[in-house]
Amino acid sequence: MSTTVANSSSTMGPLESTTMGPLVGTQAAQAVANHAEKPEKFSGLNFKRWQQKMLFYLTTLNLARFLTESPPEVAEENADAQSVSALQAWKHSEYLCRNYVLNGLVDSLYNVYCKISTAKELWESLERKYKTEDAGTKKFVVAKFLDYKMVDSKTVINQVQELQVILSDILSEGMVLGETFQVAAMIEKLPPTWVDFKNYLKHKRKEMTMEDLVVRLRIEEDNRLAQKGSQVEAHAKANVVEYGQSSRFNKNDKVHKSNSKGKGKGVNLGPKKGGVKKKVGPFKGRCYNCGETGHRADQCKAPKKEKAHMIDDDMPLVAMITDHTDMLEEEMVGDEKLYMGNGATANIKGEGDVILKWTSGKELALSNVLYVPELHKSLVSGWLLNKFGFRLVFESDKFVLSKRGMFVGKGYAQNGMFKLNVMTVKKNINKNASTSAYLIESSNVWHGRLGHVNFNSLRRLIKLNHIPASAIEPNSKCKTCVEAKQTRSSFKSIERKTKPLDMIHTDVCDLKSVPTRGGNKYFITFIDDSTRYCYVYLLKSKDEAIDKFVLYKTEVENQLNKKIKVIRSDRGGEYVSPFAEVCAQNCIIHECTAPYSPQQNGIAERKNRTLKEMMNAMLISSGLSEDMWGEAILSANYLLNKIPLKNKDVTPYELWMGREPSYKYLRVWGCLAKVVVPPPKAQKIGPKIVDCVFIGYAQHSSAYRFLVHESKNPDGKTSSSSPVDEIVQDESQEQSEDEEVEPRRSKRQRTEKSFGPDFLTYMVEGDPQTYKEAVTSSEGPQWKKAIKSEIDSILQNHTWELVDLPPGCKPLGYRWLFKRKMKPDGSIDKYKARLVIKGYRQKEGLDYFDTYSPVTRITSVRLVLAIAALRKLEVHQMDVKTAFLNGELDEEIYMEQPEGFSAPGQEGKVCKLVKSLYGLKQAPKQWHQKFDQVMINNGFKINECDKCVYIKDTSRGYVMLCLYVDDMLIIGSNDHMIRSTKDMLKARFDMKDMGLADVILGVKIIRTQNGLVLSQSHYVDKILEKFNSNDTSIAQTPIDTSHHLTKNRGEGVAQLEYSRVIGSLMYLMTSTRPDLAYAVSRLSRYTSNPSSEHWKSMTRLLRYLRYTRNYGLHYGQDPAVVEGYSDANWISDIKDSKSTSGYVFTLGGAAISWKSSKQTIIARSTMESEFIALDKAGEEAEWLRQFLEYVPKWPKPVTAICIHCDCQSAIGRSQSAMYNGKSRHIRRRHNTIRQLLSTGVITIDYVKSKDNIADPLTKGLSREVVHKSSRGMGLKPLE
Repeated sequence: MSTTVANSSSTMGPLESTTMGPLVGTQAAQAVANHAEKPEKFSGLNFKRWQQKMLFYLTTLNLARFLTESPPEVAEENADAQSVSALQAWKHSEYLCRNYVLNGLVDSLYNVYCKISTAKELWESLERKYKTEDAGTKKFVVAKFLDYKMVDSKTVINQVQELQVILSDILSEGMVLGETFQVAAMIEKLPPTWVDFKNYLKHKRKEMTMEDLVVRLRIEEDNRLAQKGSQVEAHAKANVVEYGQSSRFNKNDKVHKSNSKGKGKGVNLGPKKGGVKKKVGPFKGRCYNCGETGHRADQCKAPKKEKAHMIDDDMPLVAMITDHTDMLEEEMVGDEKLYMGNGATANIKGEGDVILKWTSGKELALSNVLYVPELHKSLVSGWLLNKFGFRLVFESDKFVLSKRGMFVGKGYAQNGMFKLNVMTVKKNINKNASTSAYLIESSNVWHGRLGHVNFNSLRRLIKLNHIPASAIEPNSKCKTCVEAKQTRSSFKSIERKTKPLDMIHTDVCDLKSVPTRGGNKYFITFIDDSTRYCYVYLLKSKDEAIDKFVLYKTEVENQLNKKIKVIRSDRGGEYVSPFAEVCAQNCIIHECTAPYSPQQNGIAERKNRTLKEMMNAMLISSGLSEDMWGEAILSANYLLNKIPLKNKDVTPYELWMGREPSYKYLRVWGCLAKVVVPPPKAQKIGPKIVDCVFIGYAQHSSAYRFLVHESKNPDGKTSSSSPVDEIVQDESQEQSEDEEVEPRRSKRQRTEKSFGPDFLTYMVEGDPQTYKEAVTSSEGPQWKKAIKSEIDSILQNHTWELVDLPPGCKPLGYRWLFKRKMKPDGSIDKYKARLVIKGYRQKEGLDYFDTYSPVTRITSVRLVLAIAALRKLEVHQMDVKTAFLNGELDEEIYMEQPEGFSAPGQEGKVCKLVKSLYGLKQAPKQWHQKFDQVMINNGFKINECDKCVYIKDTSRGYVMLCLYVDDMLIIGSNDHMIRSTKDMLKARFDMKDMGLADVILGVKIIRTQNGLVLSQSHYVDKILEKFNSNDTSIAQTPIDTSHHLTKNRGEGVAQLEYSRVIGSLMYLMTSTRPDLAYAVSRLSRYTSNPSSEHWKSMTRLLRYLRYTRNYGLHYGQDPAVVEGYSDANWISDIKDSKSTSGYVFTLGGAAISWKSSKQTIIARSTMESEFIALDKAGEEAEWLRQFLEYVPKWPKPVTAICIHCDCQSAIGRSQSAMYNGKSRHIRRRHNTIRQLLSTGVITIDYVKSKDNIADPLTKGLSREVVHKSSRGMGLKPLE
């Protein structure tokens, strides 16, 4: 077509330039086209690249603009000869442009697009079709770049060029890659043998451009080739065999003469040109068929040999052509010719045998190899390899050669051919072989057949004539065995210390899969290197390791009057920052083992192993449950300290204590015992003993430890004598058996003394951890009933439906949680079972999105209860059974069917959750949304100050509902409103009517004639019992005014225990005890590193708690207004010069809101500190006033809340419209208070300091002031 167009256009003559723009002439365009390279035809792939090439080509022809221009319009009335000529010229040039584009398409696409009338439409049609199909090109080209790996078999420069092409494709897709990134990626993808050069490039400080990198790589590659003595490779048309110079044969080797022709792929080995063979006299060569000389195989009369005959691991005959005579075993001289594919000829100078040794270790022996000196490379026929049973698999730029599934070798593509990976060429041909080509068995073959057994075993097999002598070579080595069997050199033993505490070995052992009944998951050992005496401590978490070390250090240094010099441990996280700091502060050298080298801490590691083995044996023999491992570990260590050392006839106990141990009082661990009930708990009528199980020896005490097997008494027991196991004294305190100790008598009645944690016993089993454990326990019927109740609730609620698991989805797991709900008096209320889904496996953005769910403030609960007491309203309580099951899910979530409740015949299906389930991350949010919707649809309004308080006010009365997750308080003006609310909730949810409220959030609600009392006396008892403060003396103030606490700069003392006490007291303080606010706030500042002084203050606070254990908030019927008190203590903390703020708000004669906190900024005067406190109090007053706006029948508008302050200067400043101070933060607070005053939210009144009940929230005070303020906050003892 192009020829036709060119010929027709030549008759039109050159086109002239017109006002429409210059048009290129046909002859000129043809001249340019002769010099421009036409792009290859587009076949549907790489459209962008073809489009760019075609655009360049058309631009050189000055035709590119016709791809975007529309035909010019010439009106008939304005048409003249010039415009008509210009229009024809435009059409002709556009026709040429369309011609070049169409001819740039393959025939199949040409037939599709040839009917399009203009070049513009054609170009746009191609773009619409193939640019859309290339939309996913970005992902593919990036994947191609990430997957690209350079190999050693190809030149680095060629691979760099391939990578540059890929990078160019990425850039053409509009993605931005900086040159620094491209250079770094190129360096990272260098082949493995370039690792040293790669590291050299990485450590260069100066940034390189891509051009600099390519130059360096080219120079480096040239140097490497020069060092190998490589020759310049000529272009070849067949597979190539490469070999090193060291593998050539001796020049003196003979080469047998032959006229035979070899065959090879890409080489013409057929009849000579013209079909005429040149006569050179009688044939003197050897016949391939029978082996005789004087005739050829095609003239042989003997039966044809079966060339594919195999023996053992033999290989078939293959043809090879080489230009190296020193490779051949034999030589012959002849004038046979070899014809090449391009018609050239080469002389065959000889024939011989060759052994190729592949990089895989296989050796291939070839016979009848032709010697052709004119060839530059040695050739092997791939066709014959395939013919005789080899399998050649070509994959991209490489091929793999195998035989009968056994890997032989491989090769890589290079310069249009495949190069075999051959290391050496040698000549040890087996003349007795029955075939002309076979695989030589190497030691690695037999070594692999025998499962990589050691070479000494191979030699013994050769000696016994079980395998051939060639099965092993001198100095044989197996790389695989080096990688798989490599072991470390033995660790040198360290010199043992001669004095106690010169070195301590320590390690933490993890047994968290089975926690003890006390919640311990780990144990830590401290072993003295000199005596091997060991201390063991149980840990709930690894964070406690530092506390136990401090405890151990204090005890042993005090007992031995020596200092620990060196401590050795591994590099566990528990031995890093705090531990190292303690060692540094005490000048203790902390030696850490090398990574992954536990052998360097072998003493501790072996001790852990011994302890665990003894523990396991003790548990098995006794039959006790696995959660008693803590007691077994402690007992095992107790006994090991009294076992003689391996190389000495002395025990660690004797070396440590200086005296021999006694073994008379030892008993079998886990044996049954009968223990006499001590007099304080002994009953006058009934059994005097209790059945127990022996579980160890008390620490620092002459007593045994027992597990109560079956007892009606709730406390632990010890005894000075036992019918079965006798309690003995320590060796240093032995007494005669006849000696009795008369207990001191007292007429005063006292509370029972606590004997400490060594004498605590376990009355009931712990909560089950698994479904199987629950149903098989002694309380199995109760747990089964709880499980059935949970499943019934789930099924009644239609929480899930059984479906087949969709492809690609994975169901979430589940687990059962079991809990005994206890009454305030400590008895069991009910057994609770909860099915929870393993929500921790959910993925954000796929299985869930938002998870936030509000809960009511404890302040709101107190405020609502105060209103109830004020108006003598009834307070009822309800509980939502399986609350989280009511939330409706928006996501598709699948769960496995619960154990024991699989639907018959549908065991293979899974549960598709329709509603939320406990454990899902979005379950709280979905439940709250559902509850909100139900309440709003039934006429309730949400209190905007607390989203979990709902109000309904009708002509028949009003009701308020306060929700905390699934517990709710209902306060109504009459029974009808409360009953209708309950009926509504029961109709929508599975509810449990608790009747009149008794306990909410762990707070007892006690009704009196004057109102309500909120008390946590039961929780106070629990705290005192937990922290062993039941038998301490009392204190009448929470904090000692003479103690000035400061930050601890030394070692911390029992930090974890300190934080537990703070946490327990914090909950008590925020719920019902405002008198503890300052003490808890002050002591909590030192939680990170408490000292002994802080512990003294903590102990005093517990003693005060014991004195006020029966205190509660008494809400009455007056006063019916909210009042506030604010105070500040200027510079209460001397170190950082910051003050303390405090406020209290009361309603109905008791506190409803309070706070004590350290101010965040430094106040320059008492007035400024009071201003900051007033600002905080004003903020809380504003919230309380807004809350009351939603309370039904509360006088509207709500009157301003009066805040009492004992600083007249602060009151005067707040009432002044001007503030002349320079502190911006005080100015902001002044403006805030002024706004609250002007809008009627608050008023400020003066009160004397002795009448300011917020004063104890800022500082320690005397006994009289504390008691007076407590009464002012409504804190009084229970009647």
